[in-house]
Amino acid sequence: MPLLETLPVGPGTAQWLLWSTTARLVVTDPDALPVARRVVEDVTRQVEAACSRFRPDSEIMMLPGDGSPTPVSPMLAELVTTAVLAAERTDGDVDPTLAHAMNAAGYDRDFALLGGGPIRTFLAAPEPAWRRLRLDGDTLTVPAGTQLDLGATAKAWAADRSAAEVARACGTGVLVALGGDIATAGPAPDDGWRVLVRDQAEDPVAPVTLAAGGALATSSTVSRIWDHGTAHHLLDPRTGVPAKPVWRTVSVAAGTCVEANTLTTAAVVRGLDALPWLRSLGVPARLDGASFTIVALGEWPS
Repeated sequence: MPLLETLPVGPGTAQWLLWSTTARLVVTDPDALPVARRVVEDVTRQVEAACSRFRPDSEIMMLPGDGSPTPVSPMLAELVTTAVLAAERTDGDVDPTLAHAMNAAGYDRDFALLGGGPIRTFLAAPEPAWRRLRLDGDTLTVPAGTQLDLGATAKAWAADRSAAEVARACGTGVLVALGGDIATAGPAPDDGWRVLVRDQAEDPVAPVTLAAGGALATSSTVSRIWDHGTAHHLLDPRTGVPAKPVWRTVSVAAGTCVEANTLTTAAVVRGLDALPWLRSLGVPARLDGASFTIVALGEWPS
């Protein structure tokens, strides 16, 4: 995932490996750090138990594949609702029903264990399966033969929820970064949350300052890659294969990390068409082209 560095790094900071990326936690009150970390670990543990594709005992992997209605936990219900809203927001560019396509592309285990297998062909259904998902209270109906992959929104949701829960439990300002997904809550430092955004170590650095409650997401076509760099984890739902890498990375600042991540993921899928779309939304965005040509939109700082 993109390299996201918060400054300064001091006694109010902790980081650890999570989901084949780095989780980073920063609090304005260093004394709150131990409790804050437990809160983040508890939220991420619950999210993993609900929707990890790489745990056979996760709730999402134990859903029946025959299209029958199934009671689900409040956590999974909320994660599915979030994913469907992202699909609606992007006209299906962020699609939570691409697990089979992701497996066919070779991303069928935790990224740290991923080999270099070739991309296999996956034919998408004429009608997107996400339009046929049904959630009635705590009862979820997934179309027969469909497997969910909530990765595009679940990690961002976990960042948002973790930040909110830390601020509530500890009464401190907090920044939670889960790979390329950053959420903040509570009071910010006097000079705001200072973040350096870049993808690879050799890439140009983009400094950003987030106000209290701000969020930022970065989606990349050059970080989670396999098959000798020909495949990445952001699929085009219309083809079922990795989106054309028009952009190396796309970063968006928004009010929530879920919103920011929804826009960055869809922008990668849309390629050049992302430019007029993001302009119409008026969001601060930074798009890094294949030749390191930077396009800044909205109020993204230059």
